[in-house]
Amino acid sequence: MSLDEKFIPIRNTFYDIIAGFFQTIARLFGYPKNPGMPTIPDVSSEVYSKSRLLDSLPRHKTFWPPIQRPETWFEMIFGPTPKVETVPKYIYESQDEGFYNFYIENYKNIYFLPDWLSQFIQVKLNICLDLTVLETIREVLFVGLMVYSQIVIFRIALSWFIYINPYTLPWCYLAAAVDWTEEILQGIVPAILGVNVTGSVFLGLLGVMADSLNHLVFTMPFLASEGEETKMLINDEMRDVLKFHYLPILWYRYPIPNEIREFWYNERPDILKYMQNAYKDLDIQFLPDNVVQQLNQQIVSTNLIYDSASTQIISTATSVQTHIDNNSLDFLNDVFHYF
Repeated sequence: MSLDEKFIPIRNTFYDIIAGFFQTIARLFGYPKNPGMPTIPDVSSEVYSKSRLLDSLPRHKTFWPPIQRPETWFEMIFGPTPKVETVPKYIYESQDEGFYNFYIENYKNIYFLPDWLSQFIQVKLNICLDLTVLETIREVLFVGLMVYSQIVIFRIALSWFIYINPYTLPWCYLAAAVDWTEEILQGIVPAILGVNVTGSVFLGLLGVMADSLNHLVFTMPFLASEGEETKMLINDEMRDVLKFHYLPILWYRYPIPNEIREFWYNERPDILKYMQNAYKDLDIQFLPDNVVQQLNQQIVSTNLIYDSASTQIISTATSVQTHIDNNSLDFLNDVFHYF
């Protein structure tokens, strides 16, 4: 018998003593009837299935800093302008679903505007189909964050040159643009081995903010909550997509923008005809405002003409009846006068 085998009974006895000790303490709290706090909280099947679906989705892969892809000699020398790598949006038309349908591939790291913000932009700012303004704002923010990150990198590199005073011209402008971040983060981010790493942390935050713009999806004229999770065959492969189709809910709750209705009426009567036939049971105005006003004026004019004609007919009939009554009275007077 080896030495380890001789200590096995002692080990088991020690384990039994410890187990009995903890069981004695647990009985004071109702053990074994009280099982204690559950190790795994109860999760509804809907939430669990949604979390499983989210975990199975792929990621929208982007890079920070953006990959340099020069296309001209100028870009080869000075570098290309950084561009946002957005999630592709595939627009399609269908006789069943309408003319403003689109779908995007579903990723686990894509972002949408909140419904209240998207509704404010579409209803109050009248940005519905033409998203040039929003795309421009995103591009400007992305380029601005990219440029500012380069300024931060240059400021960090400048601090390593001890013979350059960063608080003299022209370096003082660079210090004023960056050093305020160090004043804010220095009390939060500790130094590592005596080295100040606030600049590196701030660069990471800039990268996260800029990269999040790559994953931002504008769903106008729909709200983000109207997306329908489904699967589609793309490039001979079944992929998870978010589909936005049929009538946008904001076009039912609020009037459709007049310029869109004018476009339908003047240039795309097929869309106007589809909308009027598909959603005729809904109280939605699809005609432009000027056409509606003209129709209302025609109806009012027709009613006025009808009322005027009716008045003239009644007046003429009354005059004829009065003339007949007067002639009858004259005839009766002559008869009585004769007798």
